[in-house]
Amino acid sequence: MAVLTFAAVIHKEDDLYVADCPEVGTVSQGYTLEEAIANLREATELFLEGFPPPEATQTFLTTFEATYTA
Repeated sequence: MAVLTFAAVIHKEDDLYVADCPEVGTVSQGYTLEEAIANLREATELFLEGFPPPEATQTFLTTFEATYTA
């Protein structure tokens, strides 16, 4: 059994937290952050059972600024 580490990008929509795993493409939700992450973990594990990941690649996470006219 392999253990892999993935990123979770989470945002709030109304009363739910939506969690996205950008490396795999899985998405889930929950009423709390913990629930959203647990649901994302389960969705990702189920996805990986049918579609094993390719060889490990390094993921980079950064931020950037964007300007707009209000």
